[in-house]
Amino acid sequence: MNSALTHNERLLAQRERHVPRGIITAHPIVAARAQGAELWDVDGKRYLDFVGGIGVLNVGHNHPRVVEAVRRQVGEISHASFQVAAYEPYIQVAARLNALIGGDQHFKSVLFTSGAEAVENAIKIARGYTQRTGVISFRGGFHGRTLLGVTLTGMSQPYKQNFGPFPAEIYHALYPNPYRGISSEAALADLDELFATDVAPDRVAAILIEPVQGDGGFLAAPSAFLQGLRERCDRHGIVLIMDEIQAGFGRTGTMFGYQHSGIQPDLVTVAKSLAGGMPLSAVVGRAAIMDAPTPGGLGGTYGGNAVACAAALAVLDLFEQEDLLAQGQRLAVQLHEGLLALQQRYPRIGDVRGLGFMQAIELVGADGVSQDATLTQKVIDHAREAGLLVIKCGVHRNVVRFLAPLVTTPQQLAEALQMLDRALAHAGA
Repeated sequence: MNSALTHNERLLAQRERHVPRGIITAHPIVAARAQGAELWDVDGKRYLDFVGGIGVLNVGHNHPRVVEAVRRQVGEISHASFQVAAYEPYIQVAARLNALIGGDQHFKSVLFTSGAEAVENAIKIARGYTQRTGVISFRGGFHGRTLLGVTLTGMSQPYKQNFGPFPAEIYHALYPNPYRGISSEAALADLDELFATDVAPDRVAAILIEPVQGDGGFLAAPSAFLQGLRERCDRHGIVLIMDEIQAGFGRTGTMFGYQHSGIQPDLVTVAKSLAGGMPLSAVVGRAAIMDAPTPGGLGGTYGGNAVACAAALAVLDLFEQEDLLAQGQRLAVQLHEGLLALQQRYPRIGDVRGLGFMQAIELVGADGVSQDATLTQKVIDHAREAGLLVIKCGVHRNVVRFLAPLVTTPQQLAEALQMLDRALAHAGA
């Protein structure tokens, strides 16, 4: 192998040889270490990480309290499988999630490993409870890469490819997008039309929705829309499932994205930032619904792993004790104002949007309307060269999203905005 290659290049050549092309890596770097909102590659270059493991690190890389919780738990019990023997961290995580989401109502939680696993089990639970088969999700939504996950996902490429046939009884409705002229009223009317033409509401087990679409472009569902869904679910006996996998744990300024609308979901799926980088997910919901599957109907060998549960308890302690919600809200104002200022200078930024610290810019063509995926990739590449890691999203991949940790400092955020400014200039935005 050429000795002139950098350490990054040598490792990426090995990656090319040993890892299939189906799993992409957004940036041609190999990470070596990270702390807070910063990451260093194997060649020692420092980056501001505004991807955070794709929304996983709301408390930042390697938070000392999470690291210590993991270290302590590994020394006690790392894995027993909750289906064999119960252990306290699992029960504690379930109790705290129930209180956070259910409040004074009787809620229960079951723990899994990935977000897709949580989504799949939420559908199983809803079908078991209602004895119905239909499920409605939304165009532009993302719910995982398992076969049911990609069926629920409202984007064709790259997720569906030639992976069919897909599970039956899954329907997609319009999701509001004011920037593209889709109002809450229009989206609710489309749902009512779907009831009239595709699946009667009394055959629908669940409606599954992200309160802010993540991979779909950081589109926040207006309160009126979520309230309209809640009313229709109540009227027709449909389970309302809120997918909080990316929006949850302070990303939108409240603990969960749905809380901005004042509604109470029946089931909530959580993952990503729940455990500070450890693989853990959950379905949290009304006890009567959660208890619908009979014993043995739910589970998974690694679900609710003890080490991941210990990390989650540390994360939940941090939210309670270090005022991370308020810190995220302050950063959100700084980010939003900075992005709006850049929009004034760069006409190809068609829209600045989001909720709380979950924000994005949509890049458009010179006509001010068409989606420009090529420009978006150029901005991302130039941002990396400047020292800022970001990734894209949106059905047409023309949106740059920002998922910086809530522990990012104002100085780091100001530096990131300067890097983004340079990237936009170099990309010709």
